[in-house]
Amino acid sequence: MSNVSIHAFPDDAAAAQHFAAALGETASFVATHVFDDGEIAPRTPPSTKTVIVYRSLANPNAKLVELMLACDAWRRAGVERLVLVAPYLCYMRQDAVFASGEPLSQKVIGTLLGERFERIVTVDAHLHRTRRIDEVFVGVECENLHAADAIATHLRASSLPENLLVLGPDSESGPWVQDLARRISREGAVLSKERRGDHEVSVTLPDLIHIEGRPVLLLDDICTSGGTLATAARAILANGASSVDAIVTHALFGQEAAVRLGQAGVRTVQSSDSCVHPTNTIPLASLLADAVRKEWT
Repeated sequence: MSNVSIHAFPDDAAAAQHFAAALGETASFVATHVFDDGEIAPRTPPSTKTVIVYRSLANPNAKLVELMLACDAWRRAGVERLVLVAPYLCYMRQDAVFASGEPLSQKVIGTLLGERFERIVTVDAHLHRTRRIDEVFVGVECENLHAADAIATHLRASSLPENLLVLGPDSESGPWVQDLARRISREGAVLSKERRGDHEVSVTLPDLIHIEGRPVLLLDDICTSGGTLATAARAILANGASSVDAIVTHALFGQEAAVRLGQAGVRTVQSSDSCVHPTNTIPLASLLADAVRKEWT
């Protein structure tokens, strides 16, 4: 019998089963009872010495409470090593205090998870001033995987136009855009972005890049309000692009943002399955499985 097991939560069932299957394993699921007053009591499956916990942390607040309670249950069941596979990691963007009275949310979540898991694996964490994931989880094994490989595999399975241009919305996306462009043998560049508020940005197109008549693929790590992608799409189409499609790692947007993107001329939006969303087309199972395979050896 293996000393490693995979546990997950029912709302992550499809992605968790794909992840487990990529490892030649099956996932067992935590059951959660909800009391009349809204409090919850999770019940974990039979455990092994090492438990790999698959948990996407989109819409995180209730999930974090459930996860912390489950951690206590796993430890009481004798688990010695807990590995969190969180394809989407919450509260990473608040990495500085901008006004009196604000929390440093990234540090709070880093401590909360880092004290309970021996290892944390995520994908395209939404980091800004924090350069590396080990600055969030100090002294904890951690990896910030990049979805470019999974996205490239997905794109290579389709017929890509020879003149396709891959664009990122800001300088932070530069290395990621260039990596994907290289993997699919297409040209890549980034826009310059100036943020003027939570939902208002302006963009400047890159110099010396010919856009007119070319299909453009916009690439971003996260979409919430859709404001950045919509602004970029309008600017790109105004400069003569033949079409604009978008791929994001983390799709956190709702119907209002979807309408905003459509009105801006974005033809299609595709996303990874890091968060359950109607746009999911790109599985991360192989990427995540490769990262944790060493737990069995």
